[in-house]
This record gives sequence, C-alpha cells and structure tokens, in this order.
Amino acid sequence: MDYIILDIEFNGRKFASELPMEVIEIGAVRLNSSLQYVDEFTALVKPVYFSKLNSFIKKKTGIPQEDIDTADGFPKVIGEFLSWLARSESCLLFTWGGEDLKRIVFDTRMHKLDDSYWMAADYYDLLKGYLRVNGLTNDVSVEGALLELGISGEGSAHRALDDAKMTAEILRAVFTELDLERMQKFKDVYSNAKERRMVKNAIKAMLARKAVPSWELLVEHFLKDKLSLEDPKKAAELQEYFHVEAAKNAAKKPPVPAGTSS
Repeated sequence: MDYIILDIEFNGRKFASELPMEVIEIGAVRLNSSLQYVDEFTALVKPVYFSKLNSFIKKKTGIPQEDIDTADGFPKVIGEFLSWLARSESCLLFTWGGEDLKRIVFDTRMHKLDDSYWMAADYYDLLKGYLRVNGLTNDVSVEGALLELGISGEGSAHRALDDAKMTAEILRAVFTELDLERMQKFKDVYSNAKERRMVKNAIKAMLARKAVPSWELLVEHFLKDKLSLEDPKKAAELQEYFHVEAAKNAAKKPPVPAGTSS
C-alpha cells in the first residue's frame, strides 16, 4: 500500500458571502509502504468565484495572481490528480486535519462531478493521530509539530506541495506509534463546531441543575430562538451528537432527576 500525503490551499475571504471558497492549489506526496518517497503532484487551480486573490491569501501563500490567472480549472486539475492517484494499486490518504478532503469534496460537487472516489477513499487525520501520540488536546500546526519533533522544515508554509512534504516528514517520525485502524471515510457534516458546543454546554447546564438531559428539554430551553433546526439533516446530526455526549456524562456521574434528593 502507498501513502498519499495531501494538502490544499483555498481562496478564503474577509467578508460574509454565500459564494463558496474554492481550492486554488493541490499538492501531494506519494510514499511507498516503506515510507520512501516515490513521486509528487502539484497544480494550481483557477477558481470560479473570487478568482482575484485577496491580499491576505496572496501574503499567506505567496501565490502570484498571474499564476492563478493562467491555471486550469478544477475539473481538469482534479481529473489529473485522480489519474495520478490511480498509479497506486491501493493507497491511504493522510491529511493534517479534515479541511483538505472536505474542500475537495465540496468543489467536486460544485462542479457536478462524480464524488464516489472521495466518498469511498480511506483517509487518516494525521493531526488527530499526532495529538493522540503526544497526549495533546490543543491543535498544532504542521510547523509546530516539526519544531516539537526537532525536524527542519524545508520550503514555504502554506504552499500545498511544501506543506505535503513537511507533513510527510511528520508521518515518518510518528508512523510506528500511529493506530491506523483509526482511518476513516469522509462524512458530510451539517452542523458547525459552535452549534455542537452549544449542545455540549447545554448538557452541562442541565446536569448542574440536577435535571436529566433530554433532547426535548434542550430544544425548548437552550436552543429555541438561538439555533434553527429546520434542516432535518442538521437536526438529526445534532440529536445524535446530543445522545453521544449525554451518554458520556452519564458514564461519569449519573444525573439525579429534578425534584429528588441526592
């Protein structure tokens, strides 16, 4: 099995908009089963929206506007990337966090392309793996992990291929300590971190009041007028999250129903 370390850059924006952010660069490194370098992929992508890079993105990535202007669009680039990936009989994708794969899936759908490869692909979130190995709870950047490992990073941070190469060095350093059974497949998420945090905090508040946490109580007293649950997929996802978090708290300390003595 080959290991593909993937990184992307996308055209963030400074203002609210319903128009999507898009991938502007894809970089990847292929390692063989012995973690030896095989080859690499790199390509810029001309976005449909916000094709003029804002000052923050230009400064962050160092990508020249003229290179974006002459780049191919996403459909052609992702087709070439899939062909490159197909050189491996089997592979496991590695990303630093979940954003890279999500952005590729979203752009694939935006262009009405087939997303079956990405939905079926196995990937491993190396950021989470690194945090578990080191007993950390706060996220660490690729540059921060390299520093902690005493590895000199080469190239430019926030350029996709260079970031993929640096991430590959981290993979080599911690590979034997990783539990690759924790690989996963992309899963659509309909709620955001802030909304899930609201649910988690509401459970803590109910327990503090010695009330048995229930979904109905949470919706009526904690989410009403604060969070819309009109989207049935979001509502189902948050309800599932509620039950998981409530079960975790119940395992720590069973709640006492309101009105009873403890």
